[in-house]
Amino acid sequence: MDVNAAVAAVAAIAGVLTGVIAMLAFRWSEREQKRPTRTSLHTDPVLPPGVDTVLSVLRSSAVVLDEADAVVKASSAAYALGLVRGGKLAVEPMLQMARDTRRDGEIRQVELDLPRRGTGRGEALAVSARVAPLGSRLVLLLVEDLTEARRIEAVRRDFVANVSHELKTPVGALSLLSEAVMDASDDPEAVERFAGRMQIEATRLTSLVQELIDLSRVQNDDPLEDAEPVRVDELVAEAIDRCRHQAGTKQINMAAGGTADLRVWGNRGQLAAALGNLVENAVNYSPARTRVGIAARRVNASGGEHIEIAVTDQGIGISDKDKERIFERFYRVDPARSRATGGTGLGLAIVKHVAASHGGEVSVWSAENQGSTFTLRLPEAGAVRDRAHQQPARDERAGGAGLDEEAGRSTPTSPDSTAYETLPAPEVLP
Repeated sequence: MDVNAAVAAVAAIAGVLTGVIAMLAFRWSEREQKRPTRTSLHTDPVLPPGVDTVLSVLRSSAVVLDEADAVVKASSAAYALGLVRGGKLAVEPMLQMARDTRRDGEIRQVELDLPRRGTGRGEALAVSARVAPLGSRLVLLLVEDLTEARRIEAVRRDFVANVSHELKTPVGALSLLSEAVMDASDDPEAVERFAGRMQIEATRLTSLVQELIDLSRVQNDDPLEDAEPVRVDELVAEAIDRCRHQAGTKQINMAAGGTADLRVWGNRGQLAAALGNLVENAVNYSPARTRVGIAARRVNASGGEHIEIAVTDQGIGISDKDKERIFERFYRVDPARSRATGGTGLGLAIVKHVAASHGGEVSVWSAENQGSTFTLRLPEAGAVRDRAHQQPARDERAGGAGLDEEAGRSTPTSPDSTAYETLPAPEVLP
């Protein structure tokens, strides 16, 4: 009897001890879960309420640092710019600014040029960094990418300088020639000679002003507001007629061909100006007694069927270093030749803007002393595209070597050039 009572007492005591131990273990586990860890110190809850939401909508790259210079919060743009690496701020000048602001609470701002990651050309990344205290422990760093803004500002400065220079030349010439006319008032032959030069300079000035107006218009206007189906044959004929006098003077034959009855969708005036500029350049930069070919064809593209219009010449060609810049405003491959032919350096810039505003593009293949092929690609008009699925355009054959004997030469085969078949030329200048 006494033995049974002792066993029961021992069992009761063991049960109580087990319960106490279990309760203590549970309490200890809860305490460990609530204890802040090294990683939990740098998560979002340490930010003041609402700061995370505000930072997520800012255009600037945002980085929040704690008192140990560890990154508490960083936007995706900050990682993209390479500001944060391995949980640390990787830009030493910004880190020093953050430490100074944490020490005295003063807001600081500075512009820096940082090396751009992932490029082997040493390009600099222009940024504006602003540091401000965020509460008593944190520091907020906001970084604005100024690279594109600086590039646009440089383009604007260059444009103003180039316009001033280009306008100064004919205006100065007109001033000098007018003085020469006054001084030679008693010499009819001299007056006639100087007056002829004045007409040339006035024409050049007029062309420059008109092209500046055209460039401004194609940059600011939406050409598709007045868009309509435009026949490619009519654009080609207008471009040939525009250059008829220059080509005849140099005995340059102009041949048109390719697929007939094509239409593009866009503003007729702008498209005519763009193609006219390409043909005019081909004539101006071609030697005498050569040929200029204009051919059009339909091509399949990812965004639907497009029309390609290629202008091929036998001119001086373009070097590889110049190909990247020929569509810049006022850039000339051969400045002396451009001035002799009255070129303004704006023609290809206008072509580029017209192509882009119409949902197309312009490309160039060229080799020095072998000529050039400029290809203008534009979306085809919808009605013509629908008919094309039912009745393939005649005289369009696969492959080919470009403009045939009728156009005078073949387009060289290259990754940037496009082969065109040529219909009998509607007009060849003698």
